[in-house]
Amino acid sequence: MTVAAVSRCLNLLDILAGAREALELSELAARMDIPPSAAHRLVTTMANHGWVIQEPSSQKYALSLKMSVLAFRDLDSRNVPDVIQAVLNRLAANTREYCRLAMLEKQDLVWVARAQGAVTGLRYDPDMGQQVVLHATANGKAWLATLPEEEALSIVYSRGFRTDRVLGPNSARNVDELRGRLNETRALGFGISVEEAEAGTAALAVPFRSGPGEDDPIAGTISIAGPLVRIHKGRWTELAEALRQASQEISELWPLRMRQRGLADFGRSVADKM
Repeated sequence: MTVAAVSRCLNLLDILAGAREALELSELAARMDIPPSAAHRLVTTMANHGWVIQEPSSQKYALSLKMSVLAFRDLDSRNVPDVIQAVLNRLAANTREYCRLAMLEKQDLVWVARAQGAVTGLRYDPDMGQQVVLHATANGKAWLATLPEEEALSIVYSRGFRTDRVLGPNSARNVDELRGRLNETRALGFGISVEEAEAGTAALAVPFRSGPGEDDPIAGTISIAGPLVRIHKGRWTELAEALRQASQEISELWPLRMRQRGLADFGRSVADKM
């Protein structure tokens, strides 16, 4: 299979994953900007491998459950232990806001855990499947600010400042703006996002390490987010302190996650040999 064919397969999965209903072949071809005959060969191949299904009644195409199974398997492998989830739950309960944990994966952050603390009024419930846009999120800036400036700017510049989803009106639009916001993050000691990732919302975030030591590598970030009317500047000190305490707890507990994952991997390898 050529690189172009792989790219088309991934593009097809992205289109079907974002569709609320099954799509006709002509619509798939138009969205992928390829001839209907090429689109038909592609969906037929994907269907033969179990990734796509064709509805008998409408002749439209949709993702099969194989993608969901793969996603849940991946989430299960990333899942945090109950003791770490308990820290996140406590942070959410104390702040009465939405809290999330993202893991560092190479040069990306991936959402893996959340806890909702808002019990009344406006609730912020973002999609956990959304990409963590590094230059527009408190989490992204909290991690980028731990890197040498040249490396941080290079990571974002290589991806560009445009995204597939609509960002907030205050998101950084160029390297100079991002440099200023990373300097602000270092000065504050935490990342902030005020209508950057999304209009009407704000967030604070700090990184956590893979162990309790100051030299242990960064393992991810935790954040508090909510409507702008609640996550205002008057609460930043309070929320940042709550994040720092939770970050320290998670850093102390994180080696437990690695041990549990190692035991799970060992158990699977033994089971595969039996």
